[in-house]
Amino acid sequence: MIKILYNFSKVAIAVMLFTLAAPLFAQNTGQPNIILILTDDMGYGDISCYNGTYNTPNIDKMAAEGIRFTNYYSASPICSPSRAGILTGMQPARWNFTTFLDNKKHNHQAEQTNFLNPEAPSIAKILKDGGYATGHFGKWHMGGGRDVHNAPNFDKYGFDEWSSTYESPDPDPALTATNWIWSDKDSVKRWDRTAYFVDRTLQFLKKNKGKPCYINLWPDDVHTPWVAGDNKTGRYPGGPNEEKSFINVLKEYDRQMGRLMQGLKDLGIDDNTLVIFTSDNGPLPNFRHDRSAEMRGTKLSLYEGGVRLPFIVRWPAKIKASQTDNTSIISANDFLPTFCRFANIQVPKGPHFDGEDRSQAFLGKPSERKSTLFWEYGRNNVAFNY
Repeated sequence: MIKILYNFSKVAIAVMLFTLAAPLFAQNTGQPNIILILTDDMGYGDISCYNGTYNTPNIDKMAAEGIRFTNYYSASPICSPSRAGILTGMQPARWNFTTFLDNKKHNHQAEQTNFLNPEAPSIAKILKDGGYATGHFGKWHMGGGRDVHNAPNFDKYGFDEWSSTYESPDPDPALTATNWIWSDKDSVKRWDRTAYFVDRTLQFLKKNKGKPCYINLWPDDVHTPWVAGDNKTGRYPGGPNEEKSFINVLKEYDRQMGRLMQGLKDLGIDDNTLVIFTSDNGPLPNFRHDRSAEMRGTKLSLYEGGVRLPFIVRWPAKIKASQTDNTSIISANDFLPTFCRFANIQVPKGPHFDGEDRSQAFLGKPSERKSTLFWEYGRNNVAFNY
């Protein structure tokens, strides 16, 4: 049974109640590579195997080679807290994230932090301590950028190597020729960003072959502005918020996901690489509600269209192909304990983690949750005014 409550006076909170516990997962032998693909602002309906409006053959193939979930929920309907929920395994409000990070004035007015506390638990820290090489390639948005110059660097959160965009403590100069999210002056053009991050991912895996790797692959192309093009003809016609631009960007993004999967095979590590594909929050704009598969709401909303997202898990060595799970409720907070189980690493004692070990569901054994899912989005009218 699902029960959802909304209160839009000062804080929007949604509550989802579930029962029963997943059985324990037998101890795993060996440590898989783990790649967490977090697409920026991708809706439930953007993937053709979820809706059919748009065409994403390579992502569909990823789903066909693993398991597709229909009830995955982000930690927030907006990016900064949704990412903090993933990395920490905790409700982002515990670390004072309730909306997106902006400049110091806005963050203060929104009653939230300027950056993620480096003392927070981190998937990367825990896996690194367990023998993993760790990389972050893509958007961060948990501190840094604008006038926030004192955000801790990626190594403080457990990453060995990184390449990130403007909204980070250490922007990659190839992506940030100017002091903004993107520019025509960037040496890596807007339409080539995902290819660049896929290259960095494959290079990192090759460099660390023989050692288990954990990688955040967090591209930002599907977030507006949509700038489609190629290096021969330059920018394609179409405005940065037009659907035809989105379709071309999505086509290239899907192509790069196919290139990533082929790269894993070429490196000989495909079989024991766990790949997770999902999004940070719902889409915006939402054309005819096709991008949310007709669910109500968008990014910035606690309706289903803002927090219910595509979720694909692929691991050839462990997960049988061609599965769909319509039963299990998965949360972004679940990644940390689940990855620890697969890596045969004990979850640290002390912090109150809000996520659950969902390894059984990932392996194709549907199960119900033990605990409540809830969202805190915005603490006043500055942070929540929709």
